[in-house]
Amino acid sequence: MPANSRYKWWVVLMLWTICVCNYADRQAIFSVFPLLERELRLTPVQLGLLGSAFAWVYGLAAPLAGMIVDRVERRTAILGGLHAWSWICVATALSRNFRHLFLFRAAEGLGETFYYPASMSLISDYHGRDTRSRAMGLHQTSVYVGTIAGGFFAGWIGQYYGWRLSFVVFGGLGIVLAIVLRRFLTEPPRGAMDAAAFAKATASVAVALRRPASPPRALPLTSFLRLAARTPTLLCLMGAFVCANFVAVVLLSWMPKFLYDR
Repeated sequence: MPANSRYKWWVVLMLWTICVCNYADRQAIFSVFPLLERELRLTPVQLGLLGSAFAWVYGLAAPLAGMIVDRVERRTAILGGLHAWSWICVATALSRNFRHLFLFRAAEGLGETFYYPASMSLISDYHGRDTRSRAMGLHQTSVYVGTIAGGFFAGWIGQYYGWRLSFVVFGGLGIVLAIVLRRFLTEPPRGAMDAAAFAKATASVAVALRRPASPPRALPLTSFLRLAARTPTLLCLMGAFVCANFVAVVLLSWMPKFLYDR
């Protein structure tokens, strides 16, 4: 891990730029719905399926992605995912019918689902309890910047140069970013901040017990699921997140076409 303490904030900035690409790529298609409808003769049902293909794959693959990220280098998961979804975004421009678009959207959901568990884990190993919330709060702003930028620029490019170029531009920027950040993004020791906090917190316990405290062990999947089911706070947060995203996805998916039609 780089010795410069400022590097941990550079990590947040690097992840911020990746997350902007993440959300810009997924939002781009909604701004060109009217163009897709006209050129490919898509029905409203088909447009809805295009919007949901990404979400279904992204959501269902998220637990599996988290399990994989726990077992591989997070830097590799982040940059590999960025490469994958960016190339898929570029390939979307080759679509000739609804089936092609649907497959590319689903594949992009699979590529992007690795980013969030890996990035949150990486930030947690660069930022301890004194700066972790601040770092995650700054990183979260990239979600909205990417959503706004993706919707605006995809619509603008589509209006003047055609919808296919939107995906080429967004995907191309992601590929360049992945190549550049491969040199600068560094993988920290997994659990670095937690290990330091654990050592400090258990020092007094070890003295009282006259023996060292055992470090926490990873929970098996079944044990984790049982623990989650017995944690009301977690269940409430999951419910709130479902409700918030239900409204947000509907609005972000259909508002561009609604404004275009009106």
